[in-house]
Amino acid sequence: MKTFIIRTDGGARGNPGPAAIGAVIENEQGKILKEISEYIGETTNNEAEYRAAIAALKKLKALAGKAEVKKSQVRMLADSELLVKQMNGQYKIENAGIQKFFLELWNLKLDFGEVRFQAVPREQNKAADRLVNQALDSRAKTQKLF
Repeated sequence: MKTFIIRTDGGARGNPGPAAIGAVIENEQGKILKEISEYIGETTNNEAEYRAAIAALKKLKALAGKAEVKKSQVRMLADSELLVKQMNGQYKIENAGIQKFFLELWNLKLDFGEVRFQAVPREQNKAADRLVNQALDSRAKTQKLF
């Protein structure tokens, strides 16, 4: 069974405010297969965290193909305790706005052999965090030009 490691992060400046997602998709040897850095508009930190995980799984599925991911294991590393504990069934989803993202992520993970969600300290998630800030900073610079 092939293993992939995905490091995700989402952030909003203002919460809610301008938000972005970041993700690093690696193979089991740690080789980076793809990076995602995308501005997603005005939203909350929690929504951005979910949208980062969703975007990363969709991108991996597109890169590896549906047949390959069905036989694969994914370690999803995130510094969002809320996302990880909700996906692992430890926290209830009380926010109606988050429910649709939870369901989308839950249904998407069914396309994979196994997806394990693991919380990591922020210091161990610097690559994904850098991609979030890169997208937010790029957006801020673009807005200043116009």
